[in-house]
Amino acid sequence: MRKLMKSSKDKSLFGVCGGIAEFFGISSLVVRLIFIITCPASFWVYIILAASLTEKPSL
Repeated sequence: MRKLMKSSKDKSLFGVCGGIAEFFGISSLVVRLIFIITCPASFWVYIILAASLTEKPSL
């Protein structure tokens, strides 16, 4: 079973968008654009995810 985690490689701030992109198999640019377009509501979602998600171990 896959688990949503922050990305350790594809990150700008905390790796939330990169982790979401890796989980769904899409480009992190698309996820970042969605977060920007849906701001300010997505700002709070990002903060909650940044605080609650664990970081994916780098291999």
